[in-house]
Amino acid sequence: QVQLVESGGGLVQPGGSLRLSCAASGSISVMSSLAWYRQAPGKQRELVAIIIGGGGTTYADSVKGRFTISGDNAKNTVYLQMNSLKSEDTAVYYCKVRRWGIDYWGKGTLVTVSS
Repeated sequence: QVQLVESGGGLVQPGGSLRLSCAASGSISVMSSLAWYRQAPGKQRELVAIIIGGGGTTYADSVKGRFTISGDNAKNTVYLQMNSLKSEDTAVYYCKVRRWGIDYWGKGTLVTVSS
């Protein structure tokens, strides 16, 4: 069982930045993937960014060039650096990891982009 706790969400103005953190109860170095998803009100949950075992990364087209996903093995933490935020980035952001074919989700952190 892996437990994930997200933090770093909040209210930010358009054009601002936030860094989300996802602390894992186990070693992230053994995870086959590390990912951030988001769900906006009235919309389906969508993939934002993912690191696949081996280090390859993929981003949603809507966040390319603005968001960066990274992992710190020493701290067992996954980050999502979000720059140049837009109102359409408003959503609950969830961390997900996969270990031995099983997906584990955090409870989410709310990001609100508004002036």
